[in-house]
This record gives sequence, structure tokens and C-alpha cells, in this order.
Amino acid sequence: MPSRQRTDPPIVLSVGGYDPSSGAGVTADIKTIAAHECYGVTCVTALTVQSTQGVMRLEAVDTRIITETLEELAADFTISATRIGMLGSTQAVRAVAAFIRRHQLDHVVLDPVLRSSSGMELITRDGAQLLREKLLPMVDVITPNIEEATALTGLQVTSLEEMQAAALSLHKLGARNVIVTGGHLDPPVDWLSLSGGKESRLFEGKKISGRSTHGTGCAFATAVACNLALGRNLSDAARDAKQYVASALKAAVPIGKGIGPVVMGFSK
Repeated sequence: MPSRQRTDPPIVLSVGGYDPSSGAGVTADIKTIAAHECYGVTCVTALTVQSTQGVMRLEAVDTRIITETLEELAADFTISATRIGMLGSTQAVRAVAAFIRRHQLDHVVLDPVLRSSSGMELITRDGAQLLREKLLPMVDVITPNIEEATALTGLQVTSLEEMQAAALSLHKLGARNVIVTGGHLDPPVDWLSLSGGKESRLFEGKKISGRSTHGTGCAFATAVACNLALGRNLSDAARDAKQYVASALKAAVPIGKGIGPVVMGFSK
């Protein structure tokens, strides 16, 4: 039987925070990227002191390090897709936006991480405002959960109808494509709004019980980026990413004393 022809894996860039428990952030992204048979490269924007029991402290990385890291990676690799997560500071938002503008990257997925699941603010108010005004219009798709959609739009988001309204509001702010994720709803649904709201699609799911749910947003956004890097269109990328997260939730192995990581024990 002839051997499968070897091809280089797509390069997926993860820009985000460092979670030492590997439940979220760049170390979790590496696992998701590997599960999709892509190759992950990373730029750390902030260091955190955290575990499965929550975030205790955040320390922003110097902007020069962020810029130099991104430029070095862009000079060495052809980046097929990028996932942007926690930025941690106004300066980091500005540096990442400038990098995207310079390089005109394809398939940029923005996961607007504003607050940890334990309640700690992960970016300043000024940083969140700059993200909304400068970064949001530059990316290909933004993937807020319902709480992030509320924070970005000022609208209450607790139902499918309100998710749809939030997506339209994000389009008015400049977002090209929006996926509002409703994993905390019962049943969990995601709403995809394409091309400024001209097309849309609903992705339905079933509630999966368990305490290993940390990093679902990171896993989803990174899976979307990987699927785009692999050549899928955005609708198929979102569908496959939702299936990936559901499978990861079912297969997750509980670790730690708090909320365990979603991707533990699962490979695609």
C-alpha cells in the first residue's frame, strides 16, 4: 500500500496569556492545535499565577517583547491562521493590532478574553475599549461568549434572540463575522453571523455535565483557527470546532482541585 504523501502542517499562531495549569491560554492552545494536526507557535502577552482554582495574579509582558516575538515568528514562518486570546494590557492590544496591520494576516480569530471564569479582570477598561475600536474591525471573526458579548455591546445577552441582537451590534462596531457562543445556556447554542449579518447559522448542542470546563472558549476559538488553516470555510470551521469542544468535554479527565481543563485526555 503506498505511503501517504508528506505535507507540511499549517502553522497556527496563538497570541495570549500563559496559564501555568495549562487549562487555557497558549499552552492549552498548543494541545488543541496538535489535535488538529497543525503546528503551533506562540506569543505570550501576559503571565499569570493561577491553577484550576482560579487566577491569583496577572503580570503584563513588556510590549517590546511582544512585538519582537511576533515579528521574529512572521519572518520565520508562513502563518496560516492566528488565534488572539487574552492580551492583558492596552499596550498589548496596540502592539498586536499594529502587527496584524503590517502583515495583513489571513484567518485571524479574536477571542475577546476580558475576565477569568473566577471573576478576575484580565484587561483594563481602556484596553477593552481599544480592543473594541481598533482590533475588532481588523480580524476575520470574533468569538465572544454571552458574557463577553454583553461587555462589548452593553446589551443583555441571555437567550438566542439576544445573541442575535448582540451579533448585529458587533457588526455595527466593525466586526466582519461573529460567533456568539452560548455554552452556558441549556441547551447550549452558538450563533454564527456572516458578512455583516447578511447570512447566519445556528449550531445546536446538548448540555454535557462535568467539572472539567476550563478553557472551552480557548479551545473553540483555536479550533476555528485550525479549521480555517486547514482550508475549511467559516461555517464548517465553526461547526467542527463546536464538535471538537463537545468531544473534549466528554473525554476530559478531571485534574486539580478546581475546574479542570477541557482538553485533557482528548485528541482528534
